[in-house]
Formats: sequence, C-alpha cells, structure tokens
Amino acid sequence: MSSEALLLLVLFIPFASAFFIAMNGDHPNRRELATLLASLLLLGTVLSLLPEVLAGGRPAVNLLEFIPGLPLQLRVEPLGMTFACVAALLWPLNSIYSIGYMRGNQEHHQTRFYVCFAIAIASAMGIAFSDNLLTLFIFYEVLTLSTYPLVTHKGNASAMQAGRIYLGILLSTSIGLLLLAIVWTASIAGTLDFTPGGILAGKIEGPAVAVLLALYMFGIGKAALMPFHRWLPAAMVAPTPVSALLHAVAVVKAGVFTVMKVTVYIFGIDFLSATGASQWLMWVAALTVLLASCVALTKDNLKARLAYSTVSQLGYVVLGAALATSMGVIGGSMQIAMHAMGKITLFFCAGAIYTATHKTEISQMDGLGRVMPFTFGAFLIGALSIIGLPPLGGSWSKWYLLAGTADAGQWAMMAVLLISSLLNVAYLLPVAARGFFAVGADSSHPNPPPIGKSAEEDTENSIAWTSIREAPLACVIPLCLTALGCVLLFFYVDSLYTLLAPIAGH
Repeated sequence: MSSEALLLLVLFIPFASAFFIAMNGDHPNRRELATLLASLLLLGTVLSLLPEVLAGGRPAVNLLEFIPGLPLQLRVEPLGMTFACVAALLWPLNSIYSIGYMRGNQEHHQTRFYVCFAIAIASAMGIAFSDNLLTLFIFYEVLTLSTYPLVTHKGNASAMQAGRIYLGILLSTSIGLLLLAIVWTASIAGTLDFTPGGILAGKIEGPAVAVLLALYMFGIGKAALMPFHRWLPAAMVAPTPVSALLHAVAVVKAGVFTVMKVTVYIFGIDFLSATGASQWLMWVAALTVLLASCVALTKDNLKARLAYSTVSQLGYVVLGAALATSMGVIGGSMQIAMHAMGKITLFFCAGAIYTATHKTEISQMDGLGRVMPFTFGAFLIGALSIIGLPPLGGSWSKWYLLAGTADAGQWAMMAVLLISSLLNVAYLLPVAARGFFAVGADSSHPNPPPIGKSAEEDTENSIAWTSIREAPLACVIPLCLTALGCVLLFFYVDSLYTLLAPIAGH
C-alpha cells in the first residue's frame, strides 16, 4: 500500500470507528470490540509509515484546497511522527483500560464516550501530520470540540462548570490569539507551510518577533502555559480515562507538540536564537514549571495533584523550545513521549484505586499498596520516570534539556530544572510511600478503634479493608504495560533520538 493511502487511512480508521461505535450503542461487546480493533489498526498503520520517515522520506497527501495556495494537506515528518506514534500506541491501552473502568464504575453514556474518544484520536492524527498552519488549526479546534462532551461526561453541576472553563479558555485563546498569529504569519511570509528552518527569517524583525511569538505561545492554550492553565485542573472532574486522554494521549500533547512545531518550522531555532525573541518565554516556562509544582504540593486529591504536575511538566517542553538550541529542541520533543508514558501510568493508577476503593484523597491511601501492589508498584515506576531517575525514560528528556541549557548558557534555567526535579520527588513519592509503608486499617496492620467509634464499627471498617483487592484486570494490565513502557523507553532511546535528530539539523 502506498504511503499516501496509509496517510488517508490514519484519518479514516478512527473516524469510521466512531460511526460504527455509534451504530452499535445497544451492543456493548460490539462497540468495545470496534474500539479495540480500530486502535490496533491505527497503530499498525502509523508504524507502517515509520520506516520511510527514518529513511528520509516525507510522504504527503492533499485532502482538498480551500483556495489556491491554502490546501488542507497532510505530510509526515519526524516531529509529527513522534506525536502520532505516542497517540497511536496509547489508544489501545487506554481502550482496554476504559472498558474496565467504565464497566467497573457503571458509567452512563458509554457509547458517547467511545465515539468522542475516537474523534479526538482522529483529530490528534490530523494535528500530528498537518503540513501547514491552516490544517493544524482546523484539527486543533475539532479536538477541542470533540473532547468537551468527555469533560462534561458526568453531567452534574461541577462537570458542566468545568466544561465551560474548558471551552472558554481553549476557544478564546485559539480564536483570539492563535488565529490572529496565523493570519499575521500569512500576511508577512506569504505561506503557512511548515518548512525546515522556518519561514519568518528576513520577513519580520525587532520587537514584532517577540509579539508574534507571544500570540502563538499563549494562543496554544492546550499547552497550559500560565496563566492559561486553569482548564486543565478543572477538567479533572471527568472520568479517569478522559484524564488520561487529556494528559497523555491527545490534548495537552497536541498543545506542546504545536508549540514545538511552530518553533521549529515557522520561526526556526536559528532565527529565534539570533534575535533573542524567546528569552522572555524561558522565564514564563520556568515560572510555570515551579509554580505548578508548588501548587501540586498543596493538593490532597490525587487527580488534582497529577493535574498540576502535568502543567509543570508541559513547561519543560515550552522551555526546550524557548532555549532555541538543538539539544533543547530534542529534549523538549523527547519530553512529549516520556511524559506521556509516565503520566498515563499515574492516571491509570489513580483510576484503578478509585475503581477498587472509591478513594480519591491521598490521605485516605495509607496501607493501600499492600493490598494493591501492582497498582502502587506501577505508580512508583511512573513517578520515578516523571522525576527523571534512570533507568526510566524520563531521565533522558531531562538530560537533553539540561544539555540544552548548558549550550545556551542559561544556568538559571538549569537550576529551575534541578529544583523542579526535587519538587517532583516531594509531591509524587509520598503517594507510593503512604501506600506501601504507612499503617492503614487493613487486617495485617490493624489500627485501634478510633475515638468515638465502637468496636463493632471498627470491625466493619476492618472487613471493608480486607475486602479490597486490585481493580479489574482490564484496568491493571494496561497500567503494568505503561509502567513497563517507562523502562523500555530508557533502553531504546536511541531509536527516538534517531527519529528526532533531523528536526534539530543533526
């Protein structure tokens, strides 16, 4: 099959699966089988494009042309290939997990959930393989609209309020800032195509470069750069598989991917380095990294803590882009993959804990690791990868980012990365430590009856604890596999580096 046909299939498979899922809403087994088959087919199709890209090929296909010079066009290049591989690899795992979670918690509107999820994946593929800013903008907006029903899935007052914040911030930034930046770019450069080395050198100069960069960076609201980050913690009212989609598979990764793609293919790192237009962006990214970590430390709700952790970790990608060095760009791009694998593990674990125990607060999780060892073991692995400790994948992205700060002579940014890692330790490791080492009310480490509670009430509490087991296998298997992925990314990072090297001119 030709590479052009494969590119069309990348969009067709998830969109077609959304239609088939909708038609089989009354048949859960068929609906979920369609989801799993589509996710596996998409993964195979995306991986089929990989050898040609590694060999230097850049397959493309023109979907349609709005007006002469403004086509809706797809093209595969290394950065987009990386994002597509991440999303395609995690969709099957998230689908298996979703089946266990949605059934285990008897969630309503499951058909709508799977339909919107498939459309979101199709949008992510469109973003990954966009050949110009117009194509990217269209799929970017489709992704926002298709994930809104997922954020508001529960339908209660808090979910609807979160949905309003979600749509309000993402649509206002994209239409008010990002679209303006795209129009400005078209007027001065005469093209919207993503071009190696950028398209703005010699077309714009002086303070206008920094202003245009600000329109892009704050207009890409999905990157959750402060102060446009509130939508991300607010969206945590959604079911955990949605949180995994938002944080690891599609939404925020689409945001930081767009940041990196605009930096590399619209501005060009040489142009940004020569003009110094991204200096201010380093400090905004650094503040996002540190402030979000500090807020995460204050959160007792596990998903809220992980949400602010994501805001902080996304700042690494923006910082890598703002450094405008080869190592910074490679480190930031690696962070997209490394963070995706680590963070989806953490959210899978949070959902498994909720499914098995209905506990959401970290203070409630004392001793749970002894009755849920696979879940808490996977959480520990994911946390260590996010922190950046070898032999886990997250250590490589931080290493290249540190190298990028050294290349740029930005010692303050190096300090930010090191301080951030210490903050990661402070807000992630206590979760696993409480689970494994704190004394809980399980049968092997019984607590005395709390003051004011009868012995009968305490006996009932102990029975409840002894009945706790791991979540259903459909939840536990994916989180074990993604934890394994954190390890494999450490040992096979050469393959990822080989794929990403061309975007930095290596």
